[in-house]
Amino acid sequence: MIRLGFAICGSFCTFDAVLPVMRELAADYEITPILSPAAAETDTRFGLASRFLEEVREICGRRPILRLEDAEPIGPKGLLDILAVAPCTGNTLSKMAAGAADTTVTFACKAHLRNARPIVLAVSTNDGLAAGAANLGSLLNRKHYYFVPFRQDDPRGKPTSLVADFSLLPQTIQAALAGRQLQPMLLPPG
Repeated sequence: MIRLGFAICGSFCTFDAVLPVMRELAADYEITPILSPAAAETDTRFGLASRFLEEVREICGRRPILRLEDAEPIGPKGLLDILAVAPCTGNTLSKMAAGAADTTVTFACKAHLRNARPIVLAVSTNDGLAAGAANLGSLLNRKHYYFVPFRQDDPRGKPTSLVADFSLLPQTIQAALAGRQLQPMLLPPG
């Protein structure tokens, strides 16, 4: 069975779209969940962190990686075949573009890349077409990074905001495992 790392960052408004896809993928992949501190610890208007953690544990059948020292072995031990970051916030995009590894998610990505294996990013950021555009462009131009097709989620109300079509995560993972980017990458507004 293919070993999928499933990293979740703190785009809380997308959790309801991400968890059903995680559940779908759990039927075909051995999933190791990895949560950023924001995703693991923050209670929001979208729900309690403790409830979210419990749902992730139930779907994956294992506890999420929540600490840097638990993410570090991903690289040296070759624990994953592919790593998806869904949702991938603008903050995480910027850290990865700069090579920073100071959260469980960014550390897992850095460790995973040492084995030249694919990383799939499902962006969810309010500044993807503003300050975050340079970071997005930087990662689009790097080996081993693949993007879930994305769109402007509200071109009139939030003209710089981008969000992945999370329903395309399974197809993007399959394409990335074959070494290709799922197309089209840029989707029309939904």
